[in-house]
Amino acid sequence: MTPNVAAFDKWIRSGFAEMNTELEEIYFAREQRQVVSGVGDHIKEKLVNEGRSHIIDLLEEGNTDQGFESAYGLLGCVGLYMAACRRHEITEPSRETTSPLIEASALALHLSTTLGVTPRFATAHLATCNPAQDGAYRTFTFLEDEIIFLNYNTLGIFAYQRAAEALRKILPLGISHPVSFNLFEDARSALSDVIESNNKLYNELDTERFFNCVRPYYKPYRVGPNIYRGANAGDFAGINIVDLLLGLCNANNPSYAQILVDKFLFMLPEEQELLKDCMRRRSFLNRFLEAMPEHGSKEWYQKNLKAFLEVCEAHGWAAAQHHDQLVEKFIQRPAEKFPVEDLVNITASGPPLPVLLNSLEKLRDLRLAAERDDIPSRYSDLQRLKASIR
Repeated sequence: MTPNVAAFDKWIRSGFAEMNTELEEIYFAREQRQVVSGVGDHIKEKLVNEGRSHIIDLLEEGNTDQGFESAYGLLGCVGLYMAACRRHEITEPSRETTSPLIEASALALHLSTTLGVTPRFATAHLATCNPAQDGAYRTFTFLEDEIIFLNYNTLGIFAYQRAAEALRKILPLGISHPVSFNLFEDARSALSDVIESNNKLYNELDTERFFNCVRPYYKPYRVGPNIYRGANAGDFAGINIVDLLLGLCNANNPSYAQILVDKFLFMLPEEQELLKDCMRRRSFLNRFLEAMPEHGSKEWYQKNLKAFLEVCEAHGWAAAQHHDQLVEKFIQRPAEKFPVEDLVNITASGPPLPVLLNSLEKLRDLRLAAERDDIPSRYSDLQRLKASIR
């Protein structure tokens, strides 16, 4: 890490977060919390100028090839700065044809091209690739609810990754291997940890603080002339690896494939490779269906199938919990208080809230293998497998 990179990182962890926190407290104390234009302008000006000064130094230095970890962290710092400018409506995609943050756009585009990722901050920058210093990692603010959100979100991501890794280890062994039973158990246990993290998030995160003071930093913004959707909590490979290997979702399904395409560059390159590998694999659900006629009465089939079905059930529970509890409590319910015209860009991914909710509902039901004929649900296939258990 060069001195200029270190100075920028230090500013993000200190002055940047302090100014955002101060602005959030001003907004939150107002009757119309969603109106931020023309509020705290002297703080916003300081934030823009201090960040721009650091970025100009980095552009003049021209040495951003300090290894993936350093370059990716720098992209995250630039992305946090640009996202904060969007949150405070210093920039606003609908009134611009190109980002007014010229130097930040140039640095973000340069870094993203060399790294093979999207030119804005992604979930990993605040979760799995966010090094702590003296116990504190990078955040937008110093607000307690942002820390609660990030802590439990990160725990959930790592739990999904453990589940995905356990399932991937079954691939070279096969579904009849004795150890595959233990790996299915490991995956189910990891998904139980996802459910536990979601429960804690549901109970501990303040709805008003999240909706008004955390969520707005995840809006789409321009980098150069192009608008890039906001970071999403699902922008990691683990959850989709679980989808695909279990067989509850299929990459040949156009709507699900579009989800993979949309999130691909928001993931770390190593995760991109893992996901591509799993997209070509035959699912465990299909393998059990193929084995059922000849091996359905055998001990290995009965034991391993039961373990597999428990993983499917846990994955469905976690999906239902996310949609029916977290999305409903922290997005849908508070959004109902606002007029339609005030809900522009409320979602990180960009589409209107009803469109997003419909998409999430279908994804939930794929993971639940719900009995629906308007989506490629595996309901009937899972019922056949369940019926084969003695």
